Amino acid sequence: MNYLFFSFEGPEGAGKTTIVRMLKDYLTEQHVDVVATREPGGIDIAEQIRAIILHPHNERMDARTEALLYAAARRQHLVEKVIPALKEGKIVLCDRFIDSSLAYQGVARSLGIDEILAINAFAVENWMPILTIYFDIDPALGLARIRENGLREVNRLDLEKLAFHERVRDGYMMLLDRFPNRIKKVDATQSVTKVFEDVWALMEPLIRK
Repeated sequence: MNYLFFSFEGPEGAGKTTIVRMLKDYLTEQHVDVVATREPGGIDIAEQIRAIILHPHNERMDARTEALLYAAARRQHLVEKVIPALKEGKIVLCDRFIDSSLAYQGVARSLGIDEILAINAFAVENWMPILTIYFDIDPALGLARIRENGLREVNRLDLEKLAFHERVRDGYMMLLDRFPNRIKKVDATQSVTKVFEDVWALMEPLIRK
């Protein structure tokens, strides 16, 4: 069985959450069974872990603790929500997945991409997206978007210095080079309509075949 599992990545404020919502609405209008979810979170246990990871008061959290918590949330989310949906033939759209850990903890936290891959190999087994779309944006612009959007939660990662977010972007660039067949880049500074069109152009051939 061919699974249609898509993940969406990018620095803070890249706009991927908006596009995931638009994709879900569009596919639903086309009478396609689709599940939109997010990491960390998506189900109750993972949302509880998310609250611990992202709470602004937890600035003393060790980088390895952070990486392990993300992997734990990812595992529970997979077995409870993502895998059942895929086995039912539904399209799954996931706002962040393993590449966030590779960029944020592997590169920005300097734990190493291979080390984070090893932790997550245990968590995800072979359940990987067939396509990961990376929303590229200058970190300063992304953070400015967050400040302008009063409705968006401001979490512990948003409060990191700009240099941290620049390392995150560097991490994603490394992942684009490492996994060119799976990860594709879109320019997130374009209009929402144009970003949606670019994303759909990458997804449609996989969905329609």
